[in-house]
This record gives sequence, structure tokens and C-alpha cells, in this order.
Amino acid sequence: MPKAADKKTTSKQGNWWWRRFLISFVPFIIFSLGFFPVLLILVFLYFFVPLQVWTWIILSPFLLIILMMLTFVSQLLFSGSIIRIFHIIYEEGTYEYTLRDTNVFKWMLICQLYTPMRKLMEIIPMGEIRNIYLRLLGMKIGENTLVGGVIKDPCMTSFGSNTTMGEYAVLYGHIHDKAARTLTITRIDVGDNCVIGAGAIVMPGARMENNVLLGAGSLVPQNKTLEKNSIYVGSPAQKRQKGKR
Repeated sequence: MPKAADKKTTSKQGNWWWRRFLISFVPFIIFSLGFFPVLLILVFLYFFVPLQVWTWIILSPFLLIILMMLTFVSQLLFSGSIIRIFHIIYEEGTYEYTLRDTNVFKWMLICQLYTPMRKLMEIIPMGEIRNIYLRLLGMKIGENTLVGGVIKDPCMTSFGSNTTMGEYAVLYGHIHDKAARTLTITRIDVGDNCVIGAGAIVMPGARMENNVLLGAGSLVPQNKTLEKNSIYVGSPAQKRQKGKR
């Protein structure tokens, strides 16, 4: 598996001021446009569905919840589609933490677009829509796989089939070292038939082979490989039992 280099990786450079403007402007435009489908529905209801005032009052609580959910789904699919269409994907490596660096710029832009949606998904269960959104962001997800918890870097994460990630588990595909002014990005690969226990933490570069069970609250250090057909528990995670589950 490719690993991030210890030294800084050369990446394309760009105008710092222009990219700083885009970091603020692009999310504003994308999230604004994400409200259009719901606004069109409201306009249609107002002009083409004649109802008495008392009927609107009775229906308003139900309509409000429906519109809130539609707004959330619209924001997910619209922002995810923009990321997919324009291929806003960063690559593995260790980069100088500056907007002049193209990969750092892409990472910051994804953070601006993805973080609000991610936090809302932690509150509102979205089922398969969540998987669709993560795939739009570049995450590979196999069949019959449950992605719970928090995926910090979807484009740097892949899950096999029949795998379960428990609630409050966190997978990090990056390390931001403010003192050294570096951003290190490394893939995380999770195989088939794996279980990531609730509250577990998986660091960048970790690899889980097939049929691995990671205990709740365990910590997988950076670049560690969990061998197939094994159970790992603890902080740092250690193999406790070998043999197919």
C-alpha cells in the first residue's frame, strides 16, 4: 500500500489570495443553490395548492419537517455532486500547510463543504443516502456495509463488503501538524467482513485486512496493518486472538 512520504511532497502552487477568496465564496454559492429545490416546492404550494388558512396552520408542522429533510437531502446531493463533477479530490503526501499548495487547498475546500454535512449526518440518520453522499466524495464502499461513526476523509477511505463501523468510531485520513506547518494525508483501507467497534479511532495509513474485529474504544496507530482473521483491542490496538471468527 502507498504511504505518505516523510519529507514534504511537491505539489502544484497557486495564488494565495485567489484561493482564500474561493474557500469562502464557493461554499456560500453551493449551499445557497442547495436551497433551490425546496424553494421551488414552496412556490408551487403557495400558488397552485389553494388551501384555507386553518388548513395551512394544521399542516404546517408536518410540512416543516418534510421540507427540513428535503433541504438536508438536497444539500447533500448537490454539494456531493459538485465535488464529484469537478473532481475536488486531494492526494496522499506530506504538504506544506498553505493555501498555495493545491492539495492543501482542495483539502480545505472539502472541509468547508463536508464538515457541516458530516455533523448533520451525526444527528439525522440518513441510511443509504449517507453512503451515496460518501461515494460522491470519493469513498469506496462495498455491498452490505454499514458506515457509522465519523469518516474524516472520504476520498482517502475505502470499505469492503459486509463491514460494520460502530457509532462514535472515527477514521482519520490526515494529520495536521500546526507547529511544523505540514498536512500529512494517507489512505485508510478496511477489508471485507470487518467490524470497527463503537468509539474506536483509526489513524492515517492504517489497513485492516479481511475478517478483522477491532474492539470498542481501541486505537489503531498510524500506518499499522491489522492482520486478517484476527481480533484487536486496546490502545494501541494489539492482537488478542488468531483464527477465523
